[in-house]
Amino acid sequence: MRYQAALRPDYAVVKDGEAHLGRRMGEGKTKRRRTKRRRRSPGSPARRILTAVLAIPAAYLIAALIGSLVPVNRGWEEPDEGIIVYLADNGIHADIVMPAQAAGLDWAPLVPKSDVAAPVAYARWLAVGSGEERVYLDTPTWWDIRPRTIWAALTGGRRVNHVEWVDNPSYAAREIRLRPEEYRRLWAAVRADFELSPDGKPVRVDHPGYGCCDAFYWGGGRFSALSTCNTWAADKLRLAGVKTSLWPPFVQGLVWRYRSSSPARGGGSPKD
Repeated sequence: MRYQAALRPDYAVVKDGEAHLGRRMGEGKTKRRRTKRRRRSPGSPARRILTAVLAIPAAYLIAALIGSLVPVNRGWEEPDEGIIVYLADNGIHADIVMPAQAAGLDWAPLVPKSDVAAPVAYARWLAVGSGEERVYLDTPTWWDIRPRTIWAALTGGRRVNHVEWVDNPSYAAREIRLRPEEYRRLWAAVRADFELSPDGKPVRVDHPGYGCCDAFYWGGGRFSALSTCNTWAADKLRLAGVKTSLWPPFVQGLVWRYRSSSPARGGGSPKD
């Protein structure tokens, strides 16, 4: 190189320039590769875990919306005459309110008024709901909710049925008119969800109830975020042949399908 530089000074300048340019190009390629690696590199483990944790409730809410909009028994139409049942809800939980006696069926032998503390003599309706053991038994009011009950509601537990003798179902927001055969199927579906003793009676839970006119009974199966109190009610209506939502874990996804109840009918006959 020295020899050539001595004979051709311009040759050395060109070679040095090429070498410098080559170094710059090589450095540029290296930087681009580093940038690509940096862009492709996954997030930190904490970020991935956070994304997964947030994706679970988002997916649940989307599934709940779809399940609440998709109907089952879509060909069902409410009859002009029939037996009235009600859906009562408190914004979170739904009960099915049925006449104590209708279509030749009677609830009294199965869940007698003697099971409750101070029954109203003229109570002629029965409200039935289903829920998780700890949530039901340990939270008579919203103020009694504790982290462990919230955890039980999310993770699931043993199912309990709540029964209340009602003198006037006008508090229920929605009503459904059923044909006698539909009512019989609904009655049978609800009854089948009680755990029965050897003599065929629902097994009562050793709990005083919330007030004068209610009692708890052991239910069948388990409560979970996939099988909630509201999906329980929808399932009973589905078995009765009534049009209902496919999977409504929230009460709003169930009750929107039915008409508002008529106050004038509240304390009257279960039939039109």
